[in-house]
Amino acid sequence: MLAYNAQTLAYIGDAVYELYVREQLLASGKVKTKDLHRTAITYTEGPAQSRALKTIEPLLSEEELSVVKRGRNAPLSRKSRKGDLMEYKIATGFEALLGHLHLTGQHKRLYELLSHIV
Repeated sequence: MLAYNAQTLAYIGDAVYELYVREQLLASGKVKTKDLHRTAITYTEGPAQSRALKTIEPLLSEEELSVVKRGRNAPLSRKSRKGDLMEYKIATGFEALLGHLHLTGQHKRLYELLSHIV
């Protein structure tokens, strides 16, 4: 498998997380698009992703923590729209971890960690 840079992992991780959150909201019985979107944002915006990482951080292996650090320390491709810079960097580390787990086929581990958040 190709070695992806942290920004690429975060790009994929963001999509993985967005889809997971949307699926969980649908499973909870929400059906109005407006309500789905508003609720999804509470999970997927940068500050929420930063809090999510803090929730699962004690559960992470050394390898997973290394991926988070790579994502957190990656050069920024754009500025944060909400929240402060550190929250944005932590959220990028979270997304990188999700992208890494997805791209390496570690779906069981991915969903295990996500189940602690959503």
